[in-house]
This record gives sequence, C-alpha cells and structure tokens, in this order.
Amino acid sequence: MEPDLFTAAAEERQEKDPAGSPLAVRMRPRTLDEVVGQQHLLKPGSPLRRLVGEGSGGPAGPSSVILWGPPGTGKTTLAYVVSKATNKRFVELSAITAGVKEVRAVIDGARRATGGFGKETVLFLDEIHRFSKAQQDSLLPAVENRWVTLIAATTENPYFSVISPLLSRSLLLTLEPLTDDDIRGLLQRALSDERGLKDAVGLPDDTAEHLLRIAGGDARRALTALEAAAGAALDQGEREISLQTLEQTVDRAAVKYDRDGDQHYDVASALIKSIRGSDVDAALHYLARMIEAGEDPRFIARRLMISASEDIGLADPNALPIAVAAAQAVAMIGFPEAALTLSHATIALALAPKSNAATTAIGAALEDVRGGLAGPVPPHLRDGHYKGAAKLGHAQGYVYPHDLPEGIAPQQYAPDALKDREYYTPTRHGTEARYADAVEWTRKHLGRRRS
Repeated sequence: MEPDLFTAAAEERQEKDPAGSPLAVRMRPRTLDEVVGQQHLLKPGSPLRRLVGEGSGGPAGPSSVILWGPPGTGKTTLAYVVSKATNKRFVELSAITAGVKEVRAVIDGARRATGGFGKETVLFLDEIHRFSKAQQDSLLPAVENRWVTLIAATTENPYFSVISPLLSRSLLLTLEPLTDDDIRGLLQRALSDERGLKDAVGLPDDTAEHLLRIAGGDARRALTALEAAAGAALDQGEREISLQTLEQTVDRAAVKYDRDGDQHYDVASALIKSIRGSDVDAALHYLARMIEAGEDPRFIARRLMISASEDIGLADPNALPIAVAAAQAVAMIGFPEAALTLSHATIALALAPKSNAATTAIGAALEDVRGGLAGPVPPHLRDGHYKGAAKLGHAQGYVYPHDLPEGIAPQQYAPDALKDREYYTPTRHGTEARYADAVEWTRKHLGRRRS
C-alpha cells in the first residue's frame, strides 16, 4: 500500500476526537486562504494556486515546486492544503525513511493512475536535502515527463542540497520567516477557534509578547508553547495564561540554528561580520547561538583566527596570538569551559582596531602572479651557494643590509616587471600607524616613492 500524507484512519480519529491531536495539527489551514504569511506565494495564478486546481491543466499544467524555508514557516502545511483541496491523487514520502525503491513504486503507481483512470498524482517529498544524488536522480524522469507533480520541502539551501537537473525542472519557492503579526494572528485564531482552545483561556499582552519571542517566527513552536501553557493554566484553575505560567512551562526558547545546514554558515558569517564591524554585543550574541546549538568549538576558534588576520592584521598584532591561544585552549578543555575562552577572544577581536591591509596586500600580489606578471628573479638575489653560480652571475653584486649603518640596502628586490609595484597600503589604525611610518621610511631609503 502506498504511503499517503494523512492516513484515513488518522483523519477519522481526528474528526471524531480533535482534542486528541496536537494544537498545531488541529489548527492547520484547510484552504490556501487560511494560510498565515507567505502572501507572496499565494497570489492569483501562483504555482500553489494552480496546484489546488485554480487554473488550467494540459500543456500549461502546474509545475513541480521546491519549497525552501526555515522550520515552522508552513512547508508541510502547504502540502496538507494541497492534499485536501486538490482532486489529484496525493502521495507523501519522507527522505528520512524512503529510498529509490519507494520513489519508483510511487512513479509506477502514478503512471498506472494516469493511464488507467486519468488521475494525476502529486508527490510531496519532505526533507529532500536528505536524499542522495542517486535518489534525487530517480525523480527526474517522472518530473520531466510530468508523471507526477512534485512538491519537495527543504530547510537547506537547495542550490547546495538539490541536484541541478531537478532544480531546473522545478520552480523554487522561498518561504519567509513568519512575522510577529503573523504569529499573533495565528495565536488569536487558536485561542478562539472551535478546532483550537475555544476561548477556554485568555492571553494577556505581556504573555503574548513573550510567546512571540519564544516562537522566533516558527508557527509550530508558537502553537506548541501555547498549548502547553494553556494546559498548565487550566490545571491550576486559571482563566488566563500568566507570564509566570508560560515561563514555568517553556523553560527557554529553542535555538534557531542548524549546525549541519546553511544556517551554520549564516550565523558564523554574522559572527565574523559583527567582529569586523566592532559590534562586540552582536558578536557575543552570535557566539552564544553557536555555543548553545552545540557547535564544534574548534570551528569557532578557526574562524576567529582567520578574522584576526583578515580584519585586524597589524592594527593590533596581539589579535592573532590571542586567537591562536584561544584555539589551543578550546582544543584542550572543550565545552562548557571553552565558552569562556571563546568569549575572551571574541571580545578582544571585536574591540581591536581594524585593518584589512594585510588581506588586500596579498590579494593584489596574487592577482598579479595569476595574471602572469612575474618575471625572473634579479641575478643578484639568486642562490649563489652552489658550484658554478658565480659563473652564471648569480648573487654577484648583492649588498648585505647588515653591513650598512641603517640596515637597509637600496637595491632592486622585485623582478623588473614589478619593481615599482606597491601592495601593502597600511592604515593609521592602532599599532599599524607604526608600520605605516616604517613602510614610508623603507620605501624612501630603497629609492622608491609611494605611487
């Protein structure tokens, strides 16, 4: 028997005893008009509207879609609405439990349904990013020939997790995090709706605001927390959910961070950019999110070491030793104590004077080398220690800087094609001001002037 999205038995039980299902399940929209948020995807003529039958079929039938968005934004909800509203045959698979065998079974069933009964099939594939390349390849013929209309859901960036041929055959629809107003409206509906709490309890403004903070744009989390708090309030004979009851029921907000997905890179990027921008408080916030999510402390320490050279450099020469010491420390002690060391390093880097001169210097030098601008090493700089080097003129005429009073020898060091090139442009930030003076002095005594 083929799997479907909601089995007949489960639906029958839910209809007979709605209270037996979680509040988040009971409050699922029944039509697209009841969907909260995502209005940019629900305009007339949109792919989702056409999937539920609001449009023509045939050669201009609805396309397969990939729904990409954070947890709790309505990917499964939209699939549920399609399953209830469409006259098409609806089948669901989860990439966690299904494989190529199950995919082929669905495709074979879809072809039989189309050929025998003229019934089109919609396949909802949850967490498609968990499918391997081979498993995703197995979907291609069915999608390309429209044996099935695919609705695939993913929390991961599909450009990294979904194969290009499947992406090119589908429409990518991006779901946005729900706003506080979206969540607030959903909570009010859940409080009063017959499928919800039926006005059994009230939700004061201060409790509602804290519930919104807990939700973090996740509708499922909001409804789960509301249900738990409402149950606790009713058990205590309360007619309203007090802030104290909510705080006791929901210990703290879950960290909205996936250390195996693209959020891992987004939060890491925000940490580094906050350090670069010298916002120590924002940097500590992102560091805390990474720590609370169980991020590998060695990964965080590596990012800090890169930041020390990329964004601080010689404006504070102590930044890199601090970052390296932090990396060595966290490798030895681990969490929870490593959080203190990472905080130490993050604060030091965020408050350090900034310079990317070292970064731009090596970038400019590499660009020249990669562009073919090099040339032979000047003869007087070549190795003169081997037999026959003198006959070749190698190392002849080289001036040893330590033999001179000022310790600097005004001779050509760069190849001819690069003798006037200047890569390092120091700032006057922090300690780098000293290096700015030094580079100006040395270039002058080398017989060069800054361009």
